[in-house]
Amino acid sequence: MKEWLRSIPAVHELQNHQRFLNLLNESQLDQLHLTKQLKDCLESIRGAILYDNWPGARPGTNDFLDDLFSILESNIKKQYSYTIEKVINATGTILHTNLGRARLSENAISHMMETARNYSNLEYKLSEGERGSRHSHVESLIKEITGAEAAMVVNNNASAVYLVLRALALQKEVIVSRGQLVEIGGSFRISSIMEESGANLVEVGTTNKTHLFDYEKAVSPDTAIVMKVHTSNFKVIGFTKTVETEELVHLTKRLEDVIFYEDLGSGAIYDFRKHGIGEEPVVKEVIGLGADVVSFSGDKLLGGPQAGIIAGKKEIIDRLKKHQLARVLRVDKMTLAALEGTLIDYARGETGLVNIPTLRDLFVPLEELDVRSKSFVTNLLQNTGKYVTKITEATSQVGGGTMPDVELPTMVIALKHSTLSADQLSKKLRTEVKPAIVGRIQKDEFIIDLRTVTPEEEKHLLQAFITI
Repeated sequence: MKEWLRSIPAVHELQNHQRFLNLLNESQLDQLHLTKQLKDCLESIRGAILYDNWPGARPGTNDFLDDLFSILESNIKKQYSYTIEKVINATGTILHTNLGRARLSENAISHMMETARNYSNLEYKLSEGERGSRHSHVESLIKEITGAEAAMVVNNNASAVYLVLRALALQKEVIVSRGQLVEIGGSFRISSIMEESGANLVEVGTTNKTHLFDYEKAVSPDTAIVMKVHTSNFKVIGFTKTVETEELVHLTKRLEDVIFYEDLGSGAIYDFRKHGIGEEPVVKEVIGLGADVVSFSGDKLLGGPQAGIIAGKKEIIDRLKKHQLARVLRVDKMTLAALEGTLIDYARGETGLVNIPTLRDLFVPLEELDVRSKSFVTNLLQNTGKYVTKITEATSQVGGGTMPDVELPTMVIALKHSTLSADQLSKKLRTEVKPAIVGRIQKDEFIIDLRTVTPEEEKHLLQAFITI
């Protein structure tokens, strides 16, 4: 063992080796950082030799140098590779939280890249030549699309809820139906956010039934907000009763200094009900009914970047903009650019909506999915005999904590590999293929749904299955 350790070349010798010099050029690391990587590698090898756990060649041989530099190259590649990488979503779930939710439109992406690459008028009024506000860039678009008097953007909808409650109901009462105290994911609960905000929660009604008189009885001189939370990630069916927005608006109009706030969560700017998809309340309709303030997500049904959008009466939005937390929760220039690019597509009307991937994926006809699935299977079987396949009708999920009761008719391809189990095939697609492919496993079959796969990704998907 001592002889092996003594045979390990010195660092200064290895620095003159051609493979080190090649790495210095290829890795774009300076000599100091590459040398540190080399020393760490040598330290790891010495530890493995001491514990009789070194699987490589004997030190002092050319084979050892090959092993050493192979490990060094592997370590560098691992450390300096991006950990966020492209994934092909073949699950059919459109807003897959684990896979980044909404894909951005090409308009949003190009606007974001242009903004990131250059200086911009983020907080500068070009026409006046003076300091401006970052809120102004998307406010006019949100006002146009929703009919609100004013609007602002924070970093997500949970932040929007927190800011509204903190700024408008600190140490005051907020009345909420017990059936709407949702958990929005990751154990974050509306009740907990309310507690952190300093507002006092007043629960009314029961889990399945809340009546208008429950709200009326709960109102006190300390009431600041009557709040309605859209239960976008679950649905209660059966013996149920909720109070409609219009009724709560009328209630708060009769009260002095009480605000009606609706947390819409999913952020449906487009009326999906026209296509028979879900029953999501449309932001513009809620504003039109007289809600004082609403908030919703940017990266769910809206199909944009992660953001929390707050819209409503100008007097209220102005108070929120001036609150100290507005700076803490503000979004950066890339988010604003991506959101502006998305909202401009909405502002164009029906012709602009086809640019938004979330909406495009929601509206894919079943007939198109059937044709694509059959073509995929035909091409696969013509190029390899390793699979048994079948195409069946199934359903896709919207995902992302939205439309929990909606099932989109789809076609799925079920595959069985001749030598690999569904689990083994899934692992290979995740770990050995770039970009990685994520599908679903159902019993002993690997399932893919082309609803969430672009035509270009479909080519890669086909090649990956042929190769494995």
